[in-house]
Amino acid sequence: MNFDLDILQINPAEETKKVADFVTNQVYKVFRRRGVVVGISGGIDSAVMTAIAVRALGKENVIGLILTEKESNPVSKLYASTYAEALGIEWREIDITPTVESVGCYHWRDEYIKNLIPDYNSDCKYNITLPTDLLDRNAYNFYVLQVKLPDGTIKKKRLNFESFRTITAFASIKIRSRMIHLYWEAERRNLVVAGTTNRTEFILGDFCKYGDGGTDIEALSHLYKDQIYQLAGYLGVPAEIVERTPSPDTFSLPVSDQEFYFRIPFDKLDLLLFAWEHRISSSKTSGVLSLSEDAVNRVFRDFTTKNRATDHLREMAHTLS
Repeated sequence: MNFDLDILQINPAEETKKVADFVTNQVYKVFRRRGVVVGISGGIDSAVMTAIAVRALGKENVIGLILTEKESNPVSKLYASTYAEALGIEWREIDITPTVESVGCYHWRDEYIKNLIPDYNSDCKYNITLPTDLLDRNAYNFYVLQVKLPDGTIKKKRLNFESFRTITAFASIKIRSRMIHLYWEAERRNLVVAGTTNRTEFILGDFCKYGDGGTDIEALSHLYKDQIYQLAGYLGVPAEIVERTPSPDTFSLPVSDQEFYFRIPFDKLDLLLFAWEHRISSSKTSGVLSLSEDAVNRVFRDFTTKNRATDHLREMAHTLS
């Protein structure tokens, strides 16, 4: 199979029409609804999905929800609302803080983190990171809790699996709370919930089951992140959204998708993932991408581990047949 630096290049006009036709067919013929609702995050994936939905259905049939909570990055609302206004769609902001609080209170989470880092208090900000130098060295997937104290000092604590699972379970409440509000909007207004997961996230499992992975349609899940950027350029998505660092926006201290999950710079990630999916040899891949073969093999092992560990996210519930 051919593999080169242009392998992910698409025709944005043709791809936009293909996705728009899919959305139209799903909404009007499969679900028989009047339009879609999209959770607009201020990020590139939701911006592209919303723009294509407007092309497919008309702006009067696209509803945008900006689902913030008290720890969201303020720029998310700014970028999302500005873009929704530019598209001319109906939109509103919903503060999901009370929904999150009703399931797993912030105070309980704060007490848990304080047990790990005693200097932590509710005025601190936190995130979780992974080593991001997988291309440079062989490093284990160990997670680190980072706490930024009010004076700017950063405290760190390596997490065992139980601690990681506990803290991220709270973060997942935020993601699932967003979906509750999207479906409330969809069901009362006869809409389809349109997801925004791209192929890079889908294959490697960077999404939350019954959260951002619990939608009616996923019109972008066949496109790598690199290809989402190509569509964004064609669709005229504003530069501030295109240039924004991709982030889950679930921790109070900002963290990029690379730092939290992928461990690889985005300019190499999708080409490596394509090579892994299509069984391109590590030697050929390393030559095309100017990487060492050892680095490519490390990445391929990491992809295999992530893909296998997240198989359950891509499946419906198991049943006794």
